[in-house]
Amino acid sequence: MKPKVLVIDDEQAICTSLSFALENDYQVLTTTDPEKGLMIMDQSRVDIILLDLRIGSCNGLEVLQKIKQKDATVTVIIMTAYATIETSIEAIKKGAYYYIEKPINIEELSLLLLRASEFLFMSQQVETLNEELELRRNSENFLGNSKAMKQVFSMIERIKDIDSSVLITGESGSGKELVAKRIHNTGKRKNGPLEILNCAAIPEALLESELFGYEKGAFTGATQSKEGKWVAANGGTLFLDEISEMPLTLQAKLLRVIQEREVTPLGSNRKINLDVRIISAANKNIEQMITEGTFREDLYFRLNVIPIRTPPL
Repeated sequence: MKPKVLVIDDEQAICTSLSFALENDYQVLTTTDPEKGLMIMDQSRVDIILLDLRIGSCNGLEVLQKIKQKDATVTVIIMTAYATIETSIEAIKKGAYYYIEKPINIEELSLLLLRASEFLFMSQQVETLNEELELRRNSENFLGNSKAMKQVFSMIERIKDIDSSVLITGESGSGKELVAKRIHNTGKRKNGPLEILNCAAIPEALLESELFGYEKGAFTGATQSKEGKWVAANGGTLFLDEISEMPLTLQAKLLRVIQEREVTPLGSNRKINLDVRIISAANKNIEQMITEGTFREDLYFRLNVIPIRTPPL
């Protein structure tokens, strides 16, 4: 398919001549109105834009900024009869690929468009390779073609962009942490942090400070403030592994944070607003623990909004 070129110039004669000169190699759209050009971008994908630096009373650099706000990947070539080093540098800084002086030499423009098309193709190839690498990274060490595992993969795909809490249950070594990582790394929060806290690996006395953080002087040995996992995960995901090992007293504090969506570090009166997705994992039967009185039922319902069961090895 031919690359799509949009010409934005206040002179209709230039729009017409460029359309005629380029139509064999490109899909060419033209307009003398910058606002209409922006509307065209909303209606269909544009690969390259030829933009006049002065469009009537409009400043082409301001139009360039609006274009880049709409689509940072589109290639913009500035056309100008008033080329100076300063304006050219400013255009490049604002995201222009290159500039060409008027009156336009069609051979020079054709070469520039060819280079821009090659640049566009390479950028798309890089983006595709990055997506493939991301997919491989997310799938690393995550094997399984059984019906049960396919159901897990299908569930991950369906819930990865939902902010509801997830509880992953299954035997030790069945890949619960890998499921949590895949949910985070393929979902809308993938550019945010993923913080992992193993509730079984940290002594009870340290678990609260590790989770909530603390201010300097909050307790003996707190010589400086420390950011807790809640705050560190802000904008991303907090994975609480082996949640069934969390003490009852701490479960109550965890529930309060989930309900209020804010956390107060130990030794502080400062409340910090949270935007964190919670994923938990357990290898014990939490419903049985509730019956035994070792796990809070209200916390369980908060954590178990979306349940995922990993099949045994």
